[in-house]
Amino acid sequence: MEPVTLGVEEEYLLLDAETGVPVPMAEQVRAAAGLEPLVDERELQSELLQVQIEVATSVCTRLEEAGGHLLRLRHAVGAAAEANGCRLAACGTPPRRGPVAAPVTEQARYRAMRVQAPQLVAEQLVSGMHIHAAVPSPEVGVAVLNRLRGWLPVLVAMSANSPLWDGQDTGFASWRTLIFGRWPVSGPPPAFRDLTDHRERVEALLGSGIISDKGQLYWQVRLSERFPTVEVRCPDVQLRADEAVMFAGIVRALVVTAIHETAAGTPAPTIAPEVMQAANWQAARYGLSGHLITAKGERRSAGDVVAQLIEHITPALDAAGDTREVISLVHRLLQQGTPADRQRRALAEGGLRAVIDMITSETTAP
Repeated sequence: MEPVTLGVEEEYLLLDAETGVPVPMAEQVRAAAGLEPLVDERELQSELLQVQIEVATSVCTRLEEAGGHLLRLRHAVGAAAEANGCRLAACGTPPRRGPVAAPVTEQARYRAMRVQAPQLVAEQLVSGMHIHAAVPSPEVGVAVLNRLRGWLPVLVAMSANSPLWDGQDTGFASWRTLIFGRWPVSGPPPAFRDLTDHRERVEALLGSGIISDKGQLYWQVRLSERFPTVEVRCPDVQLRADEAVMFAGIVRALVVTAIHETAAGTPAPTIAPEVMQAANWQAARYGLSGHLITAKGERRSAGDVVAQLIEHITPALDAAGDTREVISLVHRLLQQGTPADRQRRALAEGGLRAVIDMITSETTAP
């Protein structure tokens, strides 16, 4: 049987090469990258702010395929950025912010968001990665959502790559998680009884006017509107392309495991919403450097929870042929620390200049 298909979207910041301040060069960079013979313009997308650019892989079957697309796109967009006097940065938040708010991309949807929440939009200088994994039906997709909820905090912790804000260490490994959690429909999703319950609750949110479209369902995992997939959105964008590949493999294995549990009639775990919220906050605060809160509300070392995750998904990794690659990358992560840890080490050793250099060099590293 062929492995479940997947796709990856990554958001990047465009930084001034000297100061590290985000610069509104997205249109110029997209245009230059789109001229590359190896880049399809459908792979390049605009974002809310003009200091960001998003890329999307095509539908992939194997992890090396996704990794190849990400490296190709990072190199093409990175070269286009340098040609326009800026640098591509795969970090969840910028090392520092400029004195002027980043301009909004000129689309009606984004202008409406600025009217609704001006300060949130001004501070939405955050970049994540979204991993899509195919599900056989929306009904199964909802069952998968319910089974993925308990694993979201460890994914937040492992992917943490946004410790800095305004040139300072926030004390949080993933400050992006806190920033994104301020939108009205965000953070860990609720549990749903079934697809009908999901649809009714989404329609109620749309009817209330608090969100204008389903794209504003900023839950950390959601059903995709565009594709027959579950979309995991909680990870910060990763410094290196191979780290993104690791999360693609983990998420696909989580989804496959959840599909099998659904087919077997295994009940989804019951997680109290306050435990879910607290576990998410704890993961964003400490990354892998402290304790995490499990789906049962237990306080465990981060290493133990990562080990639980790997044990849970190993059969699915084996079936896809992903075990060796994913496990080796997880071991490297545990040895070297999260991208947030590496940013902090660079800050301690060489200040913000060293952080900016490290981020921009890692972003296009082979």
